[in-house]
Amino acid sequence: MQIVATLLLAAALLPSSASAQRAPRAAAARGTEEQLAIRSDFLLYGDNTEFRNPFREGETLFGAAVRVTAEVALNDRVTVSAGGFGNQRFGSDHAFEQVRPVLSLIVRGRRSSFVLGTLPPQTSDLPTGPDRNGPHALLPPLQRETLAYERPYETGLAWTFDGAELKHHFWLEWQRLNTPEHRERFDGGMRTSYRVSEHVTLPVQFHIVHEGGQLHASGAVADSGAIAAGAILGGTIGGSYAATLEVLALVSRHVPDRSRPELSADGTAFFGRAAAERSGWRGHVIFWRGRNFIKDEGDANYLSVAQNGERYRGTRDYSEAGLARRFTLARAAVLDVAARLHRVEGRYEYSYRVLSVVSASWKVR
Repeated sequence: MQIVATLLLAAALLPSSASAQRAPRAAAARGTEEQLAIRSDFLLYGDNTEFRNPFREGETLFGAAVRVTAEVALNDRVTVSAGGFGNQRFGSDHAFEQVRPVLSLIVRGRRSSFVLGTLPPQTSDLPTGPDRNGPHALLPPLQRETLAYERPYETGLAWTFDGAELKHHFWLEWQRLNTPEHRERFDGGMRTSYRVSEHVTLPVQFHIVHEGGQLHASGAVADSGAIAAGAILGGTIGGSYAATLEVLALVSRHVPDRSRPELSADGTAFFGRAAAERSGWRGHVIFWRGRNFIKDEGDANYLSVAQNGERYRGTRDYSEAGLARRFTLARAAVLDVAARLHRVEGRYEYSYRVLSVVSASWKVR
């Protein structure tokens, strides 16, 4: 019923026949005309991890997220969207695990875009490969990939720039308000890169999760952040394979309670990834070594903390190898199938994922 109500709200925002007749004339008087479209975005996911190690337990995520919005283009740069979102977990007793309204302002430039409100969904241009499918395509130790299915609805603000050499994506996402029962919670970060030459790119990634708030002192004030920087070498091998080699150094700062500094941890790590792509296929390998690296929302297979909360005092070793295949179903519809083999401190485990992203839009006027 909740999602029906939000969709009815979107319908209520559509102009009536009388106002629709008046709107073009008013817009023409201003030298522009608003355009209205109905847009739907579908994310269908099936992720299974056969893990059983001290750091991460296996889990199956199987479901679909959908959002339906009315998009009003005020001009060729500014769009306002309103509608509804629902996330369904297959097998659940509930029709939807999460239902939310969609309200956003989108301002586009020649090379950049700014979003205020509900952040955009994943689209068919998401990068191929399960290791790059996180909500903001960060490295997995900074933000685990499965958050894209556990938390497919995000609100806040984001600024994306896509230049010839410089590219970046900044965002701030609000997760929880400060109430008498709990602290507020939000996360934010950046993913940026600068292309030095045809074969060399310098990436920098940063992510932080904060819990705090001044209105109500209901719990600990906490911060958990990490930054990664390094180099990406790219080119072709064998004449037809697009290959990349990434080498990054990471530094983390985990503060679970600012009033108890003895609980804080500073960590360092090395992340290496090699990948090759051709005709929709992508293979990759990842090598990781970290010490005292703890990061809220990071993939637990990389972190120096066990499931029971105890610190891992030695050097963490993790590696994985994966193969993915992308099928382009239509102009704005893709299907990805991937499988991975994981090595976690001498234990060999596996996972697989099926993911589809479909977008459709109907122009009303």
